[in-house]
Amino acid sequence: MDDNTTNPSRPSLLSLPYHLQKMKCSLFALLFYFPPSLLVLVLLVLLAYNSASIFCVQVHFPAEITPESHSFSLENANAVGDTARKWSSSSSSLSSSVMYAVKEEIPPSKLKSHLPLLQEPKSSSVLSFNSFPTHRPRRSRKNKMVVFKHLQSSNLSRQFSVRVNEFFHGSYLNSSNSSYCKVRFFMTWISSLESFGHRELFAVESLFKSHPNACLLIVSNSLDSKGGTQLLKPFLDQGFRVAAIFPDFSYIFKDTYAEVWFNHLRKGNVDPGEVSLGQNLSNLLRLALLYKYGGIYIDSDVIVLKSFSNLRNAIGAQTVDLKTGHWSRLNNAVLIFDKMHPLLHKFIEEFALTFNGNKWGHNGPYLVSRVVSRVGERPDFNFTVLPPSAFYPVDWSRVRSFFHGPRGSAHLKWMSSKLRHVREQSFAVHLWNRHSRKMKVEEGSIISHIVSNCCIFCNHKVSVS
Repeated sequence: MDDNTTNPSRPSLLSLPYHLQKMKCSLFALLFYFPPSLLVLVLLVLLAYNSASIFCVQVHFPAEITPESHSFSLENANAVGDTARKWSSSSSSLSSSVMYAVKEEIPPSKLKSHLPLLQEPKSSSVLSFNSFPTHRPRRSRKNKMVVFKHLQSSNLSRQFSVRVNEFFHGSYLNSSNSSYCKVRFFMTWISSLESFGHRELFAVESLFKSHPNACLLIVSNSLDSKGGTQLLKPFLDQGFRVAAIFPDFSYIFKDTYAEVWFNHLRKGNVDPGEVSLGQNLSNLLRLALLYKYGGIYIDSDVIVLKSFSNLRNAIGAQTVDLKTGHWSRLNNAVLIFDKMHPLLHKFIEEFALTFNGNKWGHNGPYLVSRVVSRVGERPDFNFTVLPPSAFYPVDWSRVRSFFHGPRGSAHLKWMSSKLRHVREQSFAVHLWNRHSRKMKVEEGSIISHIVSNCCIFCNHKVSVS
């Protein structure tokens, strides 16, 4: 006996479709009892609701993104409304098209830019205290110790201005050559004494080979010591004027944008970031030193090939666009500027207002590139942008080729041509320490030929490896 017989209240599965169809007919019959006007009203309400939901949807459009150069970054440039520019060798006008860095093998002989000077630099006393970030960043204990190490004052630092004045205008360390400095060179070294090695010493050697009557001031806390004096003694014994002096940051940065930034840094209101604080302080120091004293700054991994005496108010391009001949990136490893030059003032201002300690190069090569790309339309500037061949005849990505000896007849031919080009067109060679520090100088390499031409203590075992 099935379930339908024993329990009549439960419909069988076979009769289920019949009951569903009956319910459907009953529903439609019920709808016909309503007035047509009421049905129309319900439909209109549903249509109105649907339309409102469509037209009230809030669409968020992303902010307009300004195309950035492939050669350097323009973020945080503090220049709303300014257009990135590139310089043209055929005209003093600047183009607004985007710049692209191209690794150059045989660059143009010279790119000149006579750009307008800024107005007279203003004292930093007029700066608003709120112009700089005042948040208190979180820093690890290690970073705090690094900051303290670089910023601490001492008896030596407080004597900086007096010692520098004596060095440039009088005798120093009983040097036999007390004549007035014909050319002022600056280096910065905010690293340990032990890390100032053969390569850095040879950079000093090459400088004096081309400029025997120059003065070289190395602004450094570690080299201003008995050990540092011992390192420089061979040059002092030969009568060359070189000195390492402990920096007084407060004095060097005084009356510039750097003064306000530095005060914030000391109070812990500026995050030094992940990039070495020493590197970023060096980027700022070189600008402030030239602004206060005027002269030539060179990195400690730059080999000087010939005299800079005919250069004035100049900065070197690192790369150019081979299609247009316009510079695409500048570099700050070599800077030649008069005292209080307005472009230096703009560099310092840019550093203070856009400092970022987490991006390598942001406060260095990218900084000078950003500023020069923006000052083209301002009147009364006067400086020169030299081609890559002047200071950067080899790109960082190819610097290893300068350390290798000949690999065959074809390679030897290329080396000879490249060496001839460097000797004819370059004032210096940047060795790009970050990429070539561990390279060994092979016999017959381009660097070995350069070393033999630029040495003073040639009978000594000197190496740039």
